[in-house]
Amino acid sequence: MNRVLQLILMAIITATPAIAMAKTSDEASSFSARRGENLWNMQFTVSGQQRSCASCHTADPRQAGKHVRTGKAIQAMAPSLNSDRFTDQSKINKWFKRNCKWTLGRVCTYQEKGDVLEYLKSL
Repeated sequence: MNRVLQLILMAIITATPAIAMAKTSDEASSFSARRGENLWNMQFTVSGQQRSCASCHTADPRQAGKHVRTGKAIQAMAPSLNSDRFTDQSKINKWFKRNCKWTLGRVCTYQEKGDVLEYLKSL
């Protein structure tokens, strides 16, 4: 599974516009599960509402979640419990784009995507 996630991560990175991939001098060059977990639980205010990844996916990505607006069930995000996670590149790109815009109010950076994927695969 680890090799599959590495390949998918590389595909995400290559599909990300170069401008979004540009790193600042103080940005880490490697991905961090700890930063990913912090981002997962961080609260953002978008359209006057507090949101986080955990709002829909729960604070424990090994648990099933539920979309706060639609009520739609969401399967566990941890690939260790959900073998379908991170196997389809188009779905990965679609959901990162949609969920980052909804949760953070913007597109996720290269570093944020990598950190979140590193966190999820560590579970």
